[in-house]
Amino acid sequence: MKELWILFSAFARVGCFTFGGGYAMLPMLQKEVVDKHGWATEAEIMDYYAIGQCTPGVIAINTSTFIGYKQRGILGGIAATLGMIFPSLIIIALISSILQNVNDFPLIQHAFAGVRVVVSVLVINVIVRMLRTAIIDWLGATLFIISLIIGLFFNISLVYIVISSAVIGIVAKKVSGVKKV
Repeated sequence: MKELWILFSAFARVGCFTFGGGYAMLPMLQKEVVDKHGWATEAEIMDYYAIGQCTPGVIAINTSTFIGYKQRGILGGIAATLGMIFPSLIIIALISSILQNVNDFPLIQHAFAGVRVVVSVLVINVIVRMLRTAIIDWLGATLFIISLIIGLFFNISLVYIVISSAVIGIVAKKVSGVKKV
């Protein structure tokens, strides 16, 4: 029971102090899961994120569920998931009750503008950290560049890009034994 509470409270902290969605919460998730508790490595977190993006649902919820399940099975997955969503439920309930009354105040609009800027910085931080651990060979660099171009300039679902990259990675590894850069 104590381990379930630790999972719940760890993910509640991440959920409580993270704004801007799944990517913005990655730095705090890494500190909590990798550095503090040692429940996963940075590579495993990235794998959970990749899987979380390919499965239906919110990436933060999916990632917390994967990590909780890895630690304590089904009950661990439930505890971690509830921990991640609990702060959002409370915050959304509070904000929705007052937002209608204060949304037109310039101070509130400026506060939201400031939060958007910080969230952008958090997302850029995540991208840089993920690039450092994700691009480890020529194939990864090539897939990154091609995926970036396709994602930015063509109207192709990112799901197809992820699946294609996975297939290419598997085939390339089997056929040629991909060399490190």
